[in-house]
Amino acid sequence: MKAMKAFAVLLGCLLFAHTARAGDYNGTWTIEKGYMAGKVQLKLEHHGPRGQSSHQTDWSIAALQGLDFTTVAKHDVSFVVDREAGRIDAEGFIKDGAGAGIFNFTPKPQYVAAMSALGFTGIDDDKQFMLAVHDTTVAFVKQMQAFNLVGLDTDKLVAFGIFGVTPEFVRDLRAEGLPAVDCDTLVAFRIHGVSVDFVRALKQGGYSPSEEQLIAMRIHGVSPEWITQLRERGYDRMAIDTMVAFRIHGVSPEFITGIEHAGFRHPDPEDLIAMRIHGISPEYIAAMQKKGLKDLTIDKLVSLKIHGID
Repeated sequence: MKAMKAFAVLLGCLLFAHTARAGDYNGTWTIEKGYMAGKVQLKLEHHGPRGQSSHQTDWSIAALQGLDFTTVAKHDVSFVVDREAGRIDAEGFIKDGAGAGIFNFTPKPQYVAAMSALGFTGIDDDKQFMLAVHDTTVAFVKQMQAFNLVGLDTDKLVAFGIFGVTPEFVRDLRAEGLPAVDCDTLVAFRIHGVSVDFVRALKQGGYSPSEEQLIAMRIHGVSPEWITQLRERGYDRMAIDTMVAFRIHGVSPEFITGIEHAGFRHPDPEDLIAMRIHGISPEYIAAMQKKGLKDLTIDKLVSLKIHGID
């Protein structure tokens, strides 16, 4: 962090000295050591008339042609990222594995022509820059088209690059029996962490969720491990929507254990949800019992709560 702050001053001076030519697509970059061998954390930012774009992720050092990342002392650097969609020329400084500078992006017109021939239009400089950053090649686009995806357009291709929707991902999902045909759903899968391993683990456990249910399960934390904890408490082969409702309302394995210790053996799932909705806890049950209330049932407890009896 200290190194990056120090480079902020140098970056400001460099930007002040840089005079952009009309029509150039310019921006700034910062770099830090990555968490994996051969990788660096590279951030590219562009400020234009339509706003700001920012991209930061792990990059292979090999992809940054000409970068000297081994010299520890502060030194000037320049490197190139040459992609089908365009070329990024960068210059700046690096010291002890961290650095900053400016870049210029040169779009390749032949890429736009090739994409237009495939039916992908509306590629302005911003989109072409993102397609270059994510190395969205014409071959990749043809592969995605071959899947007959619903809603595939230029914006979806950009989203695919950002979130990592690949041909391998689509093929693996289909191999597990999912339609994997809607572009928005594929992006949502990546955003919420619906992985092939997650789908496969559920399938091995005897579940066949819909794509919408898979997203809901990930959003609310219905994991194979959590399902196993429910099974250990006697709740096996539950409906997926019911398990999602458990997570939404806070019916945890620990809550179930507490209710059973309070004298209610294996309540129905609907009763457990109702108890959580109305705030019936093991402590509340104990308090009602201390008041001398006998023959308490879950329905009676819910009625007591509804009528404000604490």
